[in-house]
Amino acid sequence: MSKSKPDREAPERGRFSARRKTEAVVRLLRGEDLETVSRELGVTAATLSSWRDAFLDGGRAALKSRPADDRDEQIARLQAKVGQLTMDNELLDLKCQHLESGRPFASRRRGT
Repeated sequence: MSKSKPDREAPERGRFSARRKTEAVVRLLRGEDLETVSRELGVTAATLSSWRDAFLDGGRAALKSRPADDRDEQIARLQAKVGQLTMDNELLDLKCQHLESGRPFASRRRGT
């Protein structure tokens, strides 16, 4: 009975959970050889590289973000207000153009 790497489980084929992908990426980040990990897990080196890149991108994004605070809600309300005011100004501009050109406004239809 031969033993190969007693601390490693036999590779499972098929889909990889996020946990298993993370474990593979951590192995790479700790310096294990890409080709070796690739062979052990039965995935291509390109797949492992893409998992590592996605993992690092996610980490960068997490470090860039800041926690939400009360200002975020106020900013969202103000942005909505600016949007509403912009639309109102555009409608007023159209009405002014109609008046200046002498064209009548479209009348509103009344329900019969």
